[in-house]
Amino acid sequence: MQVILLERVAKLGQMGEVVDVKPGYARNFLLPQGKALSASKANVEAFESRKAQLEADNLETKKEAAKMAEKLSGQQFIVIRSASDAGALYGSVTTRDAADAATENGFTVDRKQVVLSAPIKYLGLHEVQVVLHPEVEATIELNVARSPEEAELQASGKSIQELAAEEEAAAEFEIQELFDDIGAAQLDELETEVEQATGEPAVLEKTELDEKLDEDK
Repeated sequence: MQVILLERVAKLGQMGEVVDVKPGYARNFLLPQGKALSASKANVEAFESRKAQLEADNLETKKEAAKMAEKLSGQQFIVIRSASDAGALYGSVTTRDAADAATENGFTVDRKQVVLSAPIKYLGLHEVQVVLHPEVEATIELNVARSPEEAELQASGKSIQELAAEEEAAAEFEIQELFDDIGAAQLDELETEVEQATGEPAVLEKTELDEKLDEDK
């Protein structure tokens, strides 16, 4: 099926070009989106009569898109999601999520403008393309995390694996401190018992405490 393009379409052609496309692609995307018209004689003639105005309008919208791209490119937006300890999301981040995150931060972005190269199914930093105009794109970054605190750490360059390792190390340290505190308390009790029995100050070493505990068993 032949259509005449009303704007530039990636991998297809520039405004005003008559191109061959699959009928389904034309009916389901190009025609309803206003990106093309069927290349009938009447439509081609109508386009030629409107070409100058269409080109002027396109240039103006392109300039506006370029200004927005300057502000939008490089921006990072936080998306909070539930995920497993390994970082796998319970679901996925969609184009609507990306558009909503940008809009909440003062940028007008429609989900149809967001392009995901692959579904986002893990925590971390993900680059996303936003098509602001057929000839203008911006790249943003989605910081997908389980909490604002985790997002802040990820923004500093730490991966979910590094965060998990730090949490595990902190937990092990707390457990060791707990055991050390218990051991110190038992040592104090034994020293008190020795002092009461002998009437002399007693200072036991950790190894003596361990031996005493073994005897009690």
